[in-house]
Amino acid sequence: MTIWRKSIGAIAVTAILSGCALPRGAALQSEITKNADDENAQFAVHPVTKTFLPRYAKWPSTGGVSRFSWISKQRGPIGRVILSGDKINIAIWDSDENSLLTAREQKVAQLQTISVSTNGSVFVPYVGSVTIGGMTDSAAREKIQDALLAVSPSAQVQLSSVAGTRHSVSIVSGVNSPGTFPIEERDMTVLTALSLGGGAKDRFENPQIRLLRGNDTYAISLDRLLKSPALDTTLRSGDKIVVAEDESYFLALGASGKEELITFPKEHVSALDAVSLMGGLSDNRANPEGILVLREYSPKAVRADGVSGPENERVVFTMDLTSADGLFSAGKFRIHPKDVVYATESPVNNARTIIGLIGSGFGIANQVN
Repeated sequence: MTIWRKSIGAIAVTAILSGCALPRGAALQSEITKNADDENAQFAVHPVTKTFLPRYAKWPSTGGVSRFSWISKQRGPIGRVILSGDKINIAIWDSDENSLLTAREQKVAQLQTISVSTNGSVFVPYVGSVTIGGMTDSAAREKIQDALLAVSPSAQVQLSSVAGTRHSVSIVSGVNSPGTFPIEERDMTVLTALSLGGGAKDRFENPQIRLLRGNDTYAISLDRLLKSPALDTTLRSGDKIVVAEDESYFLALGASGKEELITFPKEHVSALDAVSLMGGLSDNRANPEGILVLREYSPKAVRADGVSGPENERVVFTMDLTSADGLFSAGKFRIHPKDVVYATESPVNNARTIIGLIGSGFGIANQVN
């Protein structure tokens, strides 16, 4: 028995002194950040603290996800504007017995439905072509009535329009009932159009709204749009809306509850949010003082002073979640798309493993004895 104990003790001491690799699920922080101080280091290490947060916020975005601006809500026209392709209904009232517009036994002439031409005009009997494109119904009625005064001073016009195919918006994809919808009110907004399309698909983690207007593209998250009514912009004829799932994700690795790609559930994800989305830290394995965010910047973003940009393309951000400053700072540090959030292994686990091996050895020795 004494020989067994001495042998196993020697093996344990040798393992400790030689630093042999022990079975574990994640790397230690020291293993990942070693050689960071070398003159030709291939990466830089930066702590996430209150002091450095303003500097990091100035550094460029990474991840290659397209970002677009958005336009605030704008008041629509007083009435629906007439466009080419709209249908116009005109009724002319005239009390003059010798009117050219109405028969003697009638006081009203109902014209056939007229389509607005490509140049925005309609043909009116005894008057000719009248341009009403871009006008509201009331303005078009007044213009046609003024044109008829030369024919019959007592004529009065009643006008109504029906929206054509150009006077509509299209919801292309990402909703339950995509299609083309006419603009029937002056302030038809993005959220109104989405409701007509049956809302965004439930399977989308963080729906992104893209508004295509002519050659321009605008984008915003549905979550932000719902929280800020002032951003619910007014639509214009010909606008197209696409609802898509957010392309942003980060990779969770190490001693955490999950090791997988995690899609952003909202527009901005902090380091604390990321730890929560990862399923938290493993109580028996993780090192709360060693939460790392690995990020790669474009070579064009590198700056020698490290102020307006990182001094190296590859950067490892370190966080200590055992201190108040570390926790508050992690809550304000934004995760970028394609970041790697790594929960390192606690160095205490090595000691526990060695002690376990020694304990197991003594157990075997006792059995042999």
